[in-house]
Amino acid sequence: MKFLVFAVGNKMPKWVETGFGEYAKRMPREAPLDLIEIKPEKRGEGKKVEQLLVAEAARIQAALPSKCRIVAMDERGRQWTTAKLADSITDWMRNSGDTAFLVGGADGLDANIKNSADEVLALSAMTLPHGLARIMLAEQLYRAVSLINRHPYHRA
Repeated sequence: MKFLVFAVGNKMPKWVETGFGEYAKRMPREAPLDLIEIKPEKRGEGKKVEQLLVAEAARIQAALPSKCRIVAMDERGRQWTTAKLADSITDWMRNSGDTAFLVGGADGLDANIKNSADEVLALSAMTLPHGLARIMLAEQLYRAVSLINRHPYHRA
């Protein structure tokens, strides 16, 4: 099973790349973590937020593999514990297939993409900077897989 993080935004600060990369390299071979950056739609020029989100959603959908589980990240999504995430990942591994986590841009994710997702999860009820959300998601995936593998990283 592969974890794919589709994140709207590019040209992140070095600390974001380093943080995400640290957790990605720690992932076991059987559960690699890849980042796919989606170019954000240019703001301004009289475009409405809905138009921007639709354009970004089209880019995300074009980049998604044909068959994968989709988890949209949204501050209004369900909040799971790490243990619940680990349990879900265990189920997902049994059913095989990759899992794509979608992280929106400055205005979040288009409603249609959230409505079509298999899950809508929140890392926090607070709004997070996109770069930090990437790192937190990578860390939680690593922590959940560590819990599954009984690795000492996770201590509860």
